[in-house]
Amino acid sequence: MRATDIIIKKRGIFVTNEKGQRVLQGSQPNTKEEIQFMIDGCTNGSIPDYQMSAWLMAIFFNGMTFEETGYLTSSMLYSGQVIDFHKNNENKDIIYVDKHSTGGVGDKLSLPLAAIVAACGLHDPMMSGRALGHTGGTLDKLESIKGFTTQLSKEKFIEVVNKYGYAMIGQTKDIAPADKILYALRDVTGTVESVPLITASILSKKIAEGSDGLVFDVKYGSGAFMKSKADAETLANFLVNTSKAMGKEASALITNMNTPLGKKIGNFLEIEESIECLQGKGPQDVMEVTYALAVQMLMMAKLAKNKEEALAKCKEAVASGKALEKFLENVQVQGGNKEELMSQLGKRRSPYKSQLFAQKDGYIFIDAYKTGIAGVTLGVGRNKTSDSVCPDAGMVLNAVSGDYLHKGDLIMDIYGKDQECLEGALNQLSQAVTYSDKEPEKDLLIFKAI
Repeated sequence: MRATDIIIKKRGIFVTNEKGQRVLQGSQPNTKEEIQFMIDGCTNGSIPDYQMSAWLMAIFFNGMTFEETGYLTSSMLYSGQVIDFHKNNENKDIIYVDKHSTGGVGDKLSLPLAAIVAACGLHDPMMSGRALGHTGGTLDKLESIKGFTTQLSKEKFIEVVNKYGYAMIGQTKDIAPADKILYALRDVTGTVESVPLITASILSKKIAEGSDGLVFDVKYGSGAFMKSKADAETLANFLVNTSKAMGKEASALITNMNTPLGKKIGNFLEIEESIECLQGKGPQDVMEVTYALAVQMLMMAKLAKNKEEALAKCKEAVASGKALEKFLENVQVQGGNKEELMSQLGKRRSPYKSQLFAQKDGYIFIDAYKTGIAGVTLGVGRNKTSDSVCPDAGMVLNAVSGDYLHKGDLIMDIYGKDQECLEGALNQLSQAVTYSDKEPEKDLLIFKAI
């Protein structure tokens, strides 16, 4: 095989139409063997970056079938280590299920969710990511807990999941190495938004972690990667159908990310709010989406016969305290001190503080994207992977979208990594808040299930 021929096949050829215009057409699907050839060459260095970039651009313009996307995902998946929870497990009936979110602002759902489903008997091998751009990262939130480690060996990861119900780790260098190479190329060649490439990137990592089933939280809106419901639905369909083509159970919820989730945004602040959720005191929006995802996971793991039974189990796990106990158990198992953590709740804040007050009377709306960008300024997130984050930076909302405020009312407390960042963040957050004389219509949190 030659990389050039594979690129041309996906790219198509120029033909002259009846108007005398030269147009590109005739793109054909790449075969399993051709895709494997490209990924092998990418991983071992025999195919140069410029040819991989040309192939990625051809995929960007012409797309991929579900079958092609499955081949690409499989090739990327097996470019590295794949975890098998069933291999040395005597209980062959266990169904391992994980959840993946496409990211947002104030999206701490993985934290209470994993503890709730584990308290219901589910096994969740959760491999998460870090903050990048305006979106938060589960690993950064967890590492704001003193001593908590997200770097477990493969053997330790399997042991913790099987013994305690869940573990939360980051991607290792041995998991889907082809994805790291391709993502770096996509980032600098303008091909990030390709749905098949997004799908293969997500699934190669999630399937490598050893899950039998996957539940996706695909977000749309200003604070999401997919801005429209239609784009989010396209991605959700690709994720679900490609997962099924690879022999995995899969479902997706399309959820709203036009405004931040919850009332606390920041790394330790979101740990704090997650604990509040597990104490039965969580914000309504966070709990609604968390329970909806948990229901999907329990049904997929055959731990509930229907939605009603699954929801009842989840609510009982919270009400009984078992879910909080499971969360604190995980903190201890992964190196944190649960007593110290609980003693810090409500007290641990950056000393660099400001406040945002309402500029006029009216119903407010807080834009998720602009809030997330302010979070980066404060030190909650990062612009590039080498940036560090501040565990104690963030925002505590005194009011949320849809609330009616009078001029001068407190909207939020703001905490920064240093004094200098506060002025810029305050200006950004002022622009994130808009006012209306009319009460806004309540937008659905969960748009659709697939």
